[in-house]
Amino acid sequence: PIFSEPFALPDSRENERMTTSGTPVVIRSGAYEAHIASIGATLRTLTHDGRDLVVPFDADEVRPGFRGATLAPWPNRVVDGRYTFAGEEYRLSLTEPQRGHALHGLVGWLDFTVAEAGPDAATLTAEVVPQVGYPWRVRVAVTYRLDADGLTQTVVATNLSEDAAPYGAGPHPYLVAGAAPLDDWTFELPASEVLEVTADRLAPTELVQVDGSSRFDWRTPRALGGVEIDHAFTGLARTGGVAAARVTDPSGTGVEMTWGEELPWVQIHTADQPDGAANPAHRIGLAVEPMTCAPDAFNDDRYDFDAGLIVLEPGAAATASWRIAAL
Repeated sequence: PIFSEPFALPDSRENERMTTSGTPVVIRSGAYEAHIASIGATLRTLTHDGRDLVVPFDADEVRPGFRGATLAPWPNRVVDGRYTFAGEEYRLSLTEPQRGHALHGLVGWLDFTVAEAGPDAATLTAEVVPQVGYPWRVRVAVTYRLDADGLTQTVVATNLSEDAAPYGAGPHPYLVAGAAPLDDWTFELPASEVLEVTADRLAPTELVQVDGSSRFDWRTPRALGGVEIDHAFTGLARTGGVAAARVTDPSGTGVEMTWGEELPWVQIHTADQPDGAANPAHRIGLAVEPMTCAPDAFNDDRYDFDAGLIVLEPGAAATASWRIAAL
């Protein structure tokens, strides 16, 4: 159990009204405040002393893309929406039609139930039901908790089916270091390998070392400049089993995101838009997406590296957790 006291939704107008983004939940602790939207168990806003740590969106707004959403039962892409698992071939709906892939799982637009909520924590639940392309039933529970160390999000998936299911998970926040443009932010990521992708469809090709790459080697902190990134990294250096990505503003403010060994991959995206600066969302934040598996992990037999696909046995559960904190 998450709470020692009997469960009750907070007596707050903030949690009463259904909005475009779903049932709103607000949690607070010290200088931190987080607003959760039930559709996609989405982190809609996160602030520290009133400063945005993630790119927010309005409660009465259709969530822009997957901004802040929970990604399961796979993060990133299943190339062509096709995969083979346990000898059977499956075909998913192409939810990224411009590139022809199945993008970011099946729970991103589900309306989660607010199962538990308190002043500083909340748990939302939903079920992936058996369907064409993914014939398994998986319960997904997402817990957000605030404390002095920041916001921790934990995702627990349980296979309710009689057969093993392929699985992966991750988040999709866009971090905000401060008031300066993204190009001026300093970025640090202790990753030694990057997954190369095709330029047109972002389909994985090969895993390479980042050594000497001005685009991909962020082991020493430096300004992002005009670099464009939409790639998955691995080979993460860790302290006590924890990896950390940091982005800081010239003013000295910043954000740190940390995650455990159950998440060996991380997608980094500089939020570049096809129409460039004409789009208000162009380079508006830095997406940092820890993942339990690589892009296209459902097709792990195609690759000569460990894509990290989780095989969730009947009745088994998989847990992944990450934290966002102010610097």
